[in-house]
Formats: sequence, structure tokens, C-alpha cells
Amino acid sequence: MGERTLIQRIMKQLTPMPGMPIPFWDDASALSLGDGRALVVNTDMLVWKTDIPAGMTSFQAARKAVVMNVSDLGAKGAQPTAFMPNIGIPDDYPVEAVEDMAKGFEAGAREYGCHVVGGDTNEACDVIISGTALGIMDEKRIMLRAGGAKPGHILATTGYFGLTSVGFTHLMGGIEPQKDVKQPALDAVYMPKARVEEGIALSKTGVVSSCMDSSDGLSVSLYDLRRSIGFGFVVDDPPIHPLALKFAERKGLDPVSLAFNGGEEYELVFTYPPSKGSKIKAALKSVGCELLNIGVVSEGKEIVYRRQDKLVPIKKGGWNHFTGQK
Repeated sequence: MGERTLIQRIMKQLTPMPGMPIPFWDDASALSLGDGRALVVNTDMLVWKTDIPAGMTSFQAARKAVVMNVSDLGAKGAQPTAFMPNIGIPDDYPVEAVEDMAKGFEAGAREYGCHVVGGDTNEACDVIISGTALGIMDEKRIMLRAGGAKPGHILATTGYFGLTSVGFTHLMGGIEPQKDVKQPALDAVYMPKARVEEGIALSKTGVVSSCMDSSDGLSVSLYDLRRSIGFGFVVDDPPIHPLALKFAERKGLDPVSLAFNGGEEYELVFTYPPSKGSKIKAALKSVGCELLNIGVVSEGKEIVYRRQDKLVPIKKGGWNHFTGQK
């Protein structure tokens, strides 16, 4: 049935907490602290069999668990303060690999300005790495998926897409990239980066009208944003990574598909009023990030991109648990 349909069925069994600063179906959750601040919390999980590509080390997997959790905090504008990892391992799993995991948790946490403050271990039939990231921020500064985006607002991202697609195409499909493309593509898969500083900078502007992280893929992100804001998008300038474009042209692949349907880029996808462009650009520039305007919020529900003079539908791709689709 797919992960999102399953989540919908789970949510029907739950009672929403009154006064939640972040509603269900957003990147993270939050609890109001009663003094104008909110505790922003996110949890995410990796299962070795389904989530870890060939060649990824225990260190890299543990660090990635940190990245995927703090990315969701960054998408709300929260600075991560603490991280709590949980690991399930088979009884014959090498202790040295567990120590490497600990090093990965530490490296990831310190990279994003937080500390590992505890966790849990258990025996399991596969290696499972789960984590919870926590951060405190001004409740009024939280950037929501349903933050008030309107037709005409600019659709933007914090970076280019498609390089992880190249890496996965190589690792899972056996297609060899060019020499100058291969290592950056593998680095994108094995050592991803979260846009935490960028999210905090955007939050401080107070003008972002919707925001989420793109870990499930750009196309999925656009569909999730549409669910929250009620409007579709016209993408005028797909943010294709130059190396992904080079790879696609050499291998006869569709670069647009690589950009929209990869996943695990951990960029921020957001909207803002067109009159606030200089403020957004300055905020991102202050943390060394380029603003990429890629389209606009449309009046209808369609999600399309402009190819020459035609509007082409963007199909939902990316990662979807329980379907075997990526």
C-alpha cells in the first residue's frame, strides 16, 4: 500500500495532542514549552537490508542516521541540541563495527552542533539504527509545510538534485559513471549533508511560507507540499546537478528523472513571497548557500515542469517503503 497510505491508517488510530505547534504530516513534531519556545523532535530509522547501500560502512550508516534526523529539524528552523541513537544488532555482530557506529554518531552529532546524550541497544535479526534528534526554538519561527504558501509564491531549493541518483544507479544498477563523476556521487550517498544552518537562517527571516526537507526525493516533496498547502507547482528550472547532467548525457538517461526521483539529497524545498527574494537570498548567502529559484506555486493542483513550450507532468517517484519502488 506504500508508506504514506500506511501512515494515514495509523494516524486514524491516534488522538492529536491539543495545541501541537507542528501538526501531523510534517517533517518533525513539537511540544510547546509554555514560554514561547517549542521542543522540536524527530525520529528516523535505518534498516540494513532495505536502507544501506553496498559499500557503506557502519561509521557512515550511523552518521547518516544523525543527518537524516537533524535534517528534519533544520527544515523547521531548529538547532539540534541532543541526539539519542538506538541500535538493534544480531548476537554475532562484530563489536568493532558497533564501536564504529558510536564514532559515527559522535561525528554526526558534533558536525551539527549537538551531543549524544543516551540511547538504547537490543538484539535483532538485522542491523537497525534508529535515532531521535531534539532542539529548542522560538515557536513563532517554526517553518511548517502548511505555512501559508499562495499562488505566485516562489518555489526554491537550497541545492541541486540528481547526484545521489547517479550514485544509486551505479551501486544498484551497475552503471559506471565517468571518473570525475563517480567519487562525488558515492560521497553524496555515503556522506550526505543536512541543511541545518540554512534552515535556521531561513527561519529567522520570518517570510518562508512553506518548507520541508527532500530526503524522499524532489518529486515526492512537491506532492507532500501540495497536500499541505493545497496548490500545485510549475517548475521552470529543474535543479539538476551538473555532474548528474553530464552522467545522463553520456549514458543516455533522462536528467530530469535523475533530479526528481532520486531521494536522500537532504536539501530544503520551500516557498516564499516574490517580494521577499532579496531577504531570502541574503539569509542563505550568510551561511554560504546559493538560493535556487526553480518555479512558482500555481493556482491549480497540477505538478508540472516546463520543457520548452510544454508543461510536462511530474510523476511521483523517489523512495516509498513497502512498495519496493525507488
